[in-house]
Amino acid sequence: MLNRTILPLLRAQWFAYLLVSAVALAGDMAAFLGLLGAGVTPALAGAAGYSFGIVVHWILSSRLVFALRAAPGGTARMRQKAEFVGSALIGLVLTTFIVGLGDTVGIDPRLAKGVAIAVSFTTTWLLRSRIVFR
Repeated sequence: MLNRTILPLLRAQWFAYLLVSAVALAGDMAAFLGLLGAGVTPALAGAAGYSFGIVVHWILSSRLVFALRAAPGGTARMRQKAEFVGSALIGLVLTTFIVGLGDTVGIDPRLAKGVAIAVSFTTTWLLRSRIVFR
């Protein structure tokens, strides 16, 4: 019974994307918290952490989550990378804006980052699943 419940989840692309996102998020948060601890402004720390997560996410997404829909090479692969970076930049702008706004209105940067994570995850999943790796 357990196999009938878990195996379909493991095969689900969104579940794989969630796991990859968790790994990328761990890198993102480690960089974010480290930079905050070093005295970097919250918005810049959020942007830098997110940027690190982008690199991790591309490597894992293109090889694990969307491997069957990844462009094989050449111009198509470059276009796909550019679209992936474009989706990541949208997530970066959302993250930077939300963390910066939170800081401006006096919200703890870690809480603001949590909101940014939810908004960015949803937005980039939709862009990547429907546009980048179509």
